[in-house]
Amino acid sequence: MSSVRFTVTPTKAEDLPGMSDTSPDISSRPSAHVRFGSRESVNRSDPVSEGSAGGTTFGGMGGNETPDRSSIDQGDGNSKISSVYINNSHGMDDDEFFDRNLALFEEEMDTRPKVSSLLNRLANYTNLTQGAKEHEEAEIIGEKKKASKVPQMGTFMGVYLPCLQNIFGVILFLRLTWVVGTAGVLQALCIVFICCCCTLLTAISMSAIATNGVVPAGGSYFMISRSLGPEFGGAVGICFYLGTTFAGAMYILGAIEILLMYIVPEAEIFKGGGAAMLNNMRVYGSICLLLMSLLVFVGVKYVNKLASIFLACVIVSIVSIYIGAFESAFNERNFDVCMLGNRTISSHVECNKTVPVGIKDTTWSFDGNFTLSYENSTAGPVIVSTPAPAVEEKTTLLWEEFCHSTELNATCDEYFTSNNFTKIKGIPGLASGSFQNLWSSYISKGEVLEKSSLSSSHSSPPASLPHPYVFADITTSFTLLVGIFFPSVTGIMAGSNRSGDLKDAQRSIPIGTILAILTTSFVYLSSVVLFGACIDGVVLRDSQFGESVDGTLVVGTLAWPTPWVIVIGSFFSTCGAGLQSLTGAPRLLQAIAKDNIIPFLRVFGHGKANGEPTWALLLTALIAELGILIASLDLVAPILTMFFLMCYLFVNLACALQTLLRTPKLEARFSYYHWTLSFLGMIICLALMFISSWYYAIVAMVIAGMIYKYIEYHGAEKEWGDGIRGLSLSAARYALLRLEEGPPHTKNWRPQLLVLLKLDEDAHVKSPRLLTFASQLKAGKGLTIVGTVVPGHFLQTYGEALAAEQTLRHLMEKERVKGFVQCIVAQKPREGISHMIQSSGLGGMKPNTVVMGWPHTWRQSEDPQAWKTFINTVRVTTAAHLALLVPKNISLFPSNSEPPTDGYIDVWWIVHDGGMLMLLPFLLRQHKVWRKCGMRIFTVAQMEDNSIQMKKDLATFLYHLRIEAEVEVVEMHNSDISAYTYERTLMMEQRSQMLRQMRLSKSDREKEAQLVKDRNSMLRLTSIGSDDEDDTDGGERERAVSSSSEHHRRVQMTWTKEKTAQYRAAHSGCSTPEGFRDMLSIRPDHSNVRRMHTAVKLNEVIVNKSHDARLVLLNMPGPPKNTEGDENYMEFLEVLTEGLERVLLVRGGGSEVITIYS
Repeated sequence: MSSVRFTVTPTKAEDLPGMSDTSPDISSRPSAHVRFGSRESVNRSDPVSEGSAGGTTFGGMGGNETPDRSSIDQGDGNSKISSVYINNSHGMDDDEFFDRNLALFEEEMDTRPKVSSLLNRLANYTNLTQGAKEHEEAEIIGEKKKASKVPQMGTFMGVYLPCLQNIFGVILFLRLTWVVGTAGVLQALCIVFICCCCTLLTAISMSAIATNGVVPAGGSYFMISRSLGPEFGGAVGICFYLGTTFAGAMYILGAIEILLMYIVPEAEIFKGGGAAMLNNMRVYGSICLLLMSLLVFVGVKYVNKLASIFLACVIVSIVSIYIGAFESAFNERNFDVCMLGNRTISSHVECNKTVPVGIKDTTWSFDGNFTLSYENSTAGPVIVSTPAPAVEEKTTLLWEEFCHSTELNATCDEYFTSNNFTKIKGIPGLASGSFQNLWSSYISKGEVLEKSSLSSSHSSPPASLPHPYVFADITTSFTLLVGIFFPSVTGIMAGSNRSGDLKDAQRSIPIGTILAILTTSFVYLSSVVLFGACIDGVVLRDSQFGESVDGTLVVGTLAWPTPWVIVIGSFFSTCGAGLQSLTGAPRLLQAIAKDNIIPFLRVFGHGKANGEPTWALLLTALIAELGILIASLDLVAPILTMFFLMCYLFVNLACALQTLLRTPKLEARFSYYHWTLSFLGMIICLALMFISSWYYAIVAMVIAGMIYKYIEYHGAEKEWGDGIRGLSLSAARYALLRLEEGPPHTKNWRPQLLVLLKLDEDAHVKSPRLLTFASQLKAGKGLTIVGTVVPGHFLQTYGEALAAEQTLRHLMEKERVKGFVQCIVAQKPREGISHMIQSSGLGGMKPNTVVMGWPHTWRQSEDPQAWKTFINTVRVTTAAHLALLVPKNISLFPSNSEPPTDGYIDVWWIVHDGGMLMLLPFLLRQHKVWRKCGMRIFTVAQMEDNSIQMKKDLATFLYHLRIEAEVEVVEMHNSDISAYTYERTLMMEQRSQMLRQMRLSKSDREKEAQLVKDRNSMLRLTSIGSDDEDDTDGGERERAVSSSSEHHRRVQMTWTKEKTAQYRAAHSGCSTPEGFRDMLSIRPDHSNVRRMHTAVKLNEVIVNKSHDARLVLLNMPGPPKNTEGDENYMEFLEVLTEGLERVLLVRGGGSEVITIYS
């Protein structure tokens, strides 16, 4: 809808816009809300009065007069039209006018905004890391602040170069040559190719997520957490944070190694090798970490300014390597390596055993070993038979180290005496055309680096440490090299981490990241080939410290024009990568802390006034110090390899999961994506984790699993539309469809509970112990639905229903009940319960057991609604073939916090209703409160039954059910009905009659006024005796009106005023002596006497046997088919359970729930 701006300068009334016959008559619609355009507001002014023929008379002016001024107000750049054109007689504010075309929706504008305003917010999207609610809150706050700077970074500067800087690092300059020399060119190419494929596939998955929508600030953590949920997001986010932190430690260790080994070796504090070198690394590494942390704390802007310098150093260093490699094909390098036999000697000035001094008249020839024109014996130079002048000889330092003496006749090392010194070229160059480094050469720690192509003495004793050989400082293997090399391909998340600064993140992240990976992969693969072709194998394997080439950085020997280019460039590049890690890791931790998914990390979400994560930086420095204290680059690298691989694995999992679930939201613009690529990347990541170090992989998974469970149980609940929730929905749908295939087998039957709770006027649960009993029965397993009925109309009581749901949820959390809440609003509680029983559950996951409380005050209450609702629920559950559990005296049942006590759970098995009485004690005893209780089973035998055989059969039955219980058969003899039973029945019927008469009198009083007003409405008297709010059937209504007190017969009669008065006089209840005499003359019904006799006799037996039991379970008799006996039914149940402390009435659902078959 286009915005309209009016400029109004009318001179005549007929010239005013809207005054013609064809224009809409605005003034004729005084109540309409009108807005001109989409933004303009209208000022309030004098109302417009109606005129004939479309004419308009302005307030205070004649019909032919004109306004004395222009009715335009300028404000905020939008013209406001005066209300001379709008009837605003209702005095509404300016903002209450809406577009004429949207008048139908004006009442919902606060919750359903216009599309134009929505699109305006989306166009001015701010890169926030929160969900929809947080985004809206931040938007409201952001409107009060001035507009933020629009991101302008493109693909090259925003993604490509940062990825290059983070990918290229210490491993390229310090360890890649060693990997090539140890693994050989072929296996090194395999290692590089696998690692690069892993990152490339991960980048493709990341690109699919990045192009699936707007990528807020937060980068990879945001993508993982919003795709896999807060649990996985938090776990992987912490792993990514730890990986980035240890990466900073690794870069610092690399910088210190370059500094102490190649730049300033004399700066060592601790002299010697091995442990002394590690201590030097710890001291200088800690100092460097402190300085870098201070620089990051002072300001990130300084780090960003240095980033371009560090990146330039990396690029210059790589270019010098390529130039040096091709230059070696034309010019020989003077890097010679001293060999004793086939063993490598550490760098010495003289690669000889002896050197001649004072040569006279003798011709010397040099043969690489400085061989004299005489034979070289094992003890030293031997003069040939031809006479020659005497020659002075001087031993070298190598002689002294192998012989421990400067004398020529000293006893020397056997291998030293049997082999000669030779010099080989450390840099043969491309022109040599020899690929001697194709195959691997793995060695163990402490072994000497040997060149297999050189000959040596067959009797080669093991080398000893005092000799100046070049020893391996670590046991090498293919898996170790994978773990050490993999950090050199990490850093692909640098572009996505800057997503908040990119002009078009959906376009820049895929292109920049994939181009950076392709560039670095080409550099690594070509470097492997160049290193293998240009550098000798022993030099490559010595590339950790360069002992064979005078302590020179091995990759520097190949560089052009001088090794210092690589040394200085690699030092600054590692320092820059370390600064980037110390800058990015605290921000990642701050993002996790601000999401509030890990409660104990909340403090790290705070920082300086400008948002810098001060506390997170402090924690990052402390964790990085742990890596510094390890002091070995080769030990730190596999640690961060695990954490990065864990992160990449879950990026691939997130993308594959959303694709396979066909998430409607996943419509990536990245057209080169397929879910198989993500799946393949996930497999490669998992394989690399266990290939590089299986124990580190297990530790990383355990850490991630612990964080996952912590967030799940203690973290803040977040709903981010994650893929795990979608997976749960798909799994639930599949399981529900499987359950729908048929009814569950008896072996799989478990009570799926529907717990009916009642709320008081303050929305508090009346019997919370009922839910406690349900939790003990379920032990946290199976389906549990907690339901309640809120009386009223849904539209008016929707808020009360929500409050009731919250109350029930809090109670479930308190009792640790896993289940669902269902709240139904109904005018009558009886109908609401019936609807709930019918509609609860879904598919095969429907409740099969109803748990409800006993109406304790049914005798004292004048309102019969409670016990009528109770009996109606019993009938509904029976009709629905559901089991029913009614705990009596629920307040006396134990709570979950009570300690377990000894005792018995007594089962009175009177009739068989599917085996519920056998199953319930078994389930209760799984809970700690009932665990120490024994089980006793009582059954009733009549005169014609064989009690001994019954006991044997019951014991056999329990044995097959694998239930340990004591068995007892109680014999009930046929006895006459006692006077107590007769008197109890008489009292019951007299009480029923009295209550009925009292309710009749009360109802008559309520109807008196209506009878006086309208004589023709006498039909309403048919409801006398029934509950006004809750009448269930017409039979009860007729009975209450037209039945006699003795025979309860239905009478058809025509009501008149005289007959009504006569009926009142005859049925005035106990208010007259005649009424009392009628009640005293009642004779109890024979069927009621028999039922009371059964209840009394059973109660006597149960109390006698189970008075000390902790819980008594017995069959619950069904209600009478004739509704006239409902009140008597309640009395029978009271008599049956009288004198028992805790009773659980059980009524089966009609199906078998236990079986003796396996």
